[in-house]
Amino acid sequence: MDFATSDRVPLRATAADGLKIVVIGGFAVGKTTLVRSVSEIRPLETEETMTVASVGVDSTAGVGAKSTTTVAFDFGRITLNERMVLYLFGAPGQERFWFIWDQLFSGCLGAVVLVDSRRIADCWYAIDRLEERGTPFVVARNNFGVPKHSLEQVRDSLDLPGDVPMLDCDARDRESSKRVLVRLVEHLREMSLARRP
Repeated sequence: MDFATSDRVPLRATAADGLKIVVIGGFAVGKTTLVRSVSEIRPLETEETMTVASVGVDSTAGVGAKSTTTVAFDFGRITLNERMVLYLFGAPGQERFWFIWDQLFSGCLGAVVLVDSRRIADCWYAIDRLEERGTPFVVARNNFGVPKHSLEQVRDSLDLPGDVPMLDCDARDRESSKRVLVRLVEHLREMSLARRP
């Protein structure tokens, strides 16, 4: 796969197939950052400054000095080849915006669940929703410093079956974010092959 890098990469006239991936997870886990790091176009972001209206509604425990939040979704694009384009949608993490998730999940091929191992419980709802819908996904631990737990410990905490891929990533790093998306595509292919008679 050749991932181009530019703020202005026009959509090819030969593009015929759009594939949709959703990036989901808890508040301040790095969803906007992942979409931003890997998109070949300047991503559409709906980041807004957090106001006093969020006090007592959005927990900022363990997220440092975060002052903005996604209020609708993030959108990015990656050209895979002459015909195929990958569209990335980053979902908002706070509970008050979860009503948007069903629209984002509609027509998606699969999902990336980003996890901050300091706040594992923040992604349980995302995993529950994906499992309920039967949407394939991978889990990527976004590393904020040195991890205190192994990936297997995180898997156990999330009660994930062994066939759900887990990997480490740094959402700020383009190559790392690409590896997460490639692993999701591989997982989707493995599932497709397993269903064949």
